[in-house]
Amino acid sequence: MRYKVVPEPRSVRFLRDVQAALPLVPGSVEDCCSRIRDRTGLASRDIAREYLTFAQALGLAAEGDRGFHRTREDPSNEELGEWFLERVFGAREVVEAVEDGSNAVDEVFDEIRELVPRWERDRHSDWESEWIDRTERLLEWAAEFGLVARSGERYRRTASQS
Repeated sequence: MRYKVVPEPRSVRFLRDVQAALPLVPGSVEDCCSRIRDRTGLASRDIAREYLTFAQALGLAAEGDRGFHRTREDPSNEELGEWFLERVFGAREVVEAVEDGSNAVDEVFDEIRELVPRWERDRHSDWESEWIDRTERLLEWAAEFGLVARSGERYRRTASQS
């Protein structure tokens, strides 16, 4: 399963703070989102919900019958990058679309445009703008995980991704 939610990019340290905010004993989504909001300074529970889902995609959180909880694993930054590519919808494709040279967000979007499902195109009046924003968030997270490098407004593959 690949997760669709891609919250506003922050640091890996912030993701680890999200994980630390979660209980070891499963709690309701509302409780977990309130804990994330309160302990990380996020503006709302809705934004916290995005980070909870993203943390789940990266193996930092898990959902069981009784709710969400933090995982006991402490994945390396490299593992987080691998899970990002495997488990977040569009991440692998965006990184693959970054040429060996340097690409702007709109150039990467042009490469992945066909990836956008029909129902997503029909859901937004300006779906291209929505997905250009999503492409930029994916690129910024990829940069945070060391999968691409950012130079000004352009992105290039890192040596390990070439």
